Amino acid sequence: MHGVMGKPPGAAKDNIATSRIMLLMLVVMTGVAPISLYMLVPALPVLATDFGRDISIAQMTVSLYMVGIALSQLIMGPLSDKFGRRPVLLAGLGLMVVAGIGSVFAQTLPQLIAARFFQALGGASGMVISRAIIRDLYPRERIGPMISLVVAALMIAQMLSPLTGGLLETAFGWHAILYFITAASLAVAIFIAVALPETRRDRTESSSFRGDLGRLMTSRAFVGYMLCQVLASQIIFAFAGGGPYIVVTQMGRSSAEYGAWFACTGFAYLVGNLLCVRFAPRHSLEKLIWFGLALQLGGSFLNLIWSFAGLNQTPLWLFGTQMIVMVANAFVMANSAAGAISVRPEAAGTASGAMGFLQQGIGALISQFGAYLGGHSTSTLPLMAAIFAISLACAATMVFIVPRRKLVVSDELIEKAEEEESGMM
Repeated sequence: MHGVMGKPPGAAKDNIATSRIMLLMLVVMTGVAPISLYMLVPALPVLATDFGRDISIAQMTVSLYMVGIALSQLIMGPLSDKFGRRPVLLAGLGLMVVAGIGSVFAQTLPQLIAARFFQALGGASGMVISRAIIRDLYPRERIGPMISLVVAALMIAQMLSPLTGGLLETAFGWHAILYFITAASLAVAIFIAVALPETRRDRTESSSFRGDLGRLMTSRAFVGYMLCQVLASQIIFAFAGGGPYIVVTQMGRSSAEYGAWFACTGFAYLVGNLLCVRFAPRHSLEKLIWFGLALQLGGSFLNLIWSFAGLNQTPLWLFGTQMIVMVANAFVMANSAAGAISVRPEAAGTASGAMGFLQQGIGALISQFGAYLGGHSTSTLPLMAAIFAISLACAATMVFIVPRRKLVVSDELIEKAEEEESGMM
């Protein structure tokens, strides 16, 4: 690959960017927190029984874990801009290991909930810093497909993580899941410590979170791309929140059948990311976003029509059309994220963190809203109308906020402009 911008300089940067080891590191640092989240979910009923607490209290091991992920995005990204990707990532993974040990020895459910929160706070550093590392190493046109490639590999692991957690709990008890998570986070930390070089570019100006965030928030391009990515992700949260109530309560199907249909949407998202990787070399980032937005809007509109007609009261119609939306969603999310973190490459960590924080924070509210629409309705119409409205808002960000690009600014043009500017000083 060409146009690599990280350190060390020269040919070594190309070797880092194109190595399979780097791709593997990006996958494991991105996945260690979300996979650890999903692994414990199958054991929640048994965990609640063992501690003698209500299942709603046990659910806090998941809900506060998600809060930790959201806060980590906001904290770790700016820190990685200031102190470097490698030390902040290792500190975060170290915190995850320590919190994992604490979860193993937790004697009460509140202690376990607290340990899980700090696990997420440390482990999610990989989620935000991985996007910053991708921006460090790759030119703008390669960021979207690289994010898609990492997400595609991660999706496979996330699909298997609940099954793995269930098998561990059945065979060895729920404590085995905590031992496994702690050992896995330690292995990832050691892997990163041994193999990951520092990729952050040298900064010519003193950095601060307020300064970087202020400059980003005054950029129409950043705000537009960020809102596009965040709104696209809310389609997933809304459907995931309301889907179980529609399938189980309205349609009278089993939770197992819902799980199977929902896995199909995850597979569609995986396919979308793989298609994005394939098409990216021949199309600009903006064209890929517009393609995804058109397909996303069309799919959500179809589901709205099916709702008016009463057709998607069966899973095949509902999930079949939603799979189209999810393929499109992969195009929109990966490439709009690439656009957002490319606006100010030296503040890629802050940009990634702000985007991730909004995605997770708003997602928690939208998920609850989706559950309300699905659980308090007798048809799919309210939820499908909400998803269509989100799709419209997502497209509006590209129409009304993101400036039109009349010139493709390559890394070579940027370097040339910097050279000319320095010659004038």
